[in-house]
Amino acid sequence: MKYISTRGGIDPVSFNQAVMMGLASDGGLLLPESIPVFSTSEIAALTDLSYTELAMAIFSRFIGDDIPAPTLSALIEASYATFSHKKVVPLQKVDDIYIHELFHGPTFAFKDVALQFLGNLFEYLLLREKSKLNIIGATSGDTGSAAIHGVRGKENINIFILYPHGKVSPVQEKQMTSVLDDNVFNLAIKGNFDDGQRIVKELFADLEFKHSFHLGAVNSINWARIMAQIVYYFSAFSQLPPEARKDFTVVVPTGNFGNIFAGWMAKKMGLPIKKLLLATNANDILHRFIRSGIYQRATVTPTLSPSMDIQLASNFERYLYYLNDCNAAKLKEMMAEFTTSGEIKVSAALSAETARDFSSCRVDDQAILSTIKDTWDKTGYTLDPHSATGVRAARELQRRNSVTSSIVCLATAHPAKFPDAVKEAIGVFPAAPPEIAALAELPCRFELVEAQTTAVKNYVTEKLSER
Repeated sequence: MKYISTRGGIDPVSFNQAVMMGLASDGGLLLPESIPVFSTSEIAALTDLSYTELAMAIFSRFIGDDIPAPTLSALIEASYATFSHKKVVPLQKVDDIYIHELFHGPTFAFKDVALQFLGNLFEYLLLREKSKLNIIGATSGDTGSAAIHGVRGKENINIFILYPHGKVSPVQEKQMTSVLDDNVFNLAIKGNFDDGQRIVKELFADLEFKHSFHLGAVNSINWARIMAQIVYYFSAFSQLPPEARKDFTVVVPTGNFGNIFAGWMAKKMGLPIKKLLLATNANDILHRFIRSGIYQRATVTPTLSPSMDIQLASNFERYLYYLNDCNAAKLKEMMAEFTTSGEIKVSAALSAETARDFSSCRVDDQAILSTIKDTWDKTGYTLDPHSATGVRAARELQRRNSVTSSIVCLATAHPAKFPDAVKEAIGVFPAAPPEIAALAELPCRFELVEAQTTAVKNYVTEKLSER
């Protein structure tokens, strides 16, 4: 399998090259030249596999011969051995919907599913190539901690994580800043997540800086992140009762479009997903696009679900590429227009095509709180505010029409990561796993910096010159 850029400016590269490249050198995002498709009988056979076997079956379609099968299998086994549940991502029936718990990894968030694997993959590739990697990433909360825990202490890797100062939950911040390994650097920027994401993209666009300092990406601009997230859509299907598999909807709390794009890829690969329901908070750029066909930048609004406080969804470019029939020239033109005007408008025909794959729902903070409370009162199950966004969207879908398919809601974080929001909803703090409870006593380390590319570039340069 070869990989190409959404903007068409690079020659096809191998999977391993795509992983190490992160963002394509032409500023685009990397995608496989073709989407592998499983037949109906092949998908039926996948339902008998364990999670690691399922990952192997899916990863091998995207990796080909780049990594020997025994090595790939070992990397997968090591990555998911760190999860506390034997099913890795268990599916729970809660009332009349299914909750897909993606938070049983080391940092109790869905990002662990991809980043435990990516950390091990980076280490393997660097040892094989006798090379070094300096990871630069931006986070709205969960990616940073999951990435740090995926690469802490690993050989030949340094990691620099940018997060918006004062705009992530205390638990999320502690999970990042309490990691004191020599190869971990946390930068609290005086801005929001979109500022951090912009800085990272500008650093990668500076090709001389990128190559001189061997920059790599852990944000979902890295294709391996998307690939790893595809697996749990197939896992959800496998865990559904056979009678519920024929026709199911997946509800995805979404900020950066990576999680739901992985679901779209799973559907294109043959998984019988009826609809992908995109749930957003007040930062609703994606909801507005699905409803109107207009993708328009807006100001970030702080909410109870901070990991979704995003108004520039970087993975959306991948979907736009496919929406425009893989026309890289057209996509490049659209992205240039967005950079200039802050807006992209697609035709009525393309908007209708989007509506066939996605529906959407915007959920405000009050609705998030009431959903946490209603679910708790009725079932005793505790939702975090991001997962509650998805459950509320599912309820709205049920109210709008008579849904005959099963509904799977992705639960993206453990409720103990957002205890204040949960307490506001149900009156008590959620029970915290020992690993989260212990965070309060740990020492922390971070650097407060301006939300400027030059400031971050200077910091990275200074720290790496000392190593």
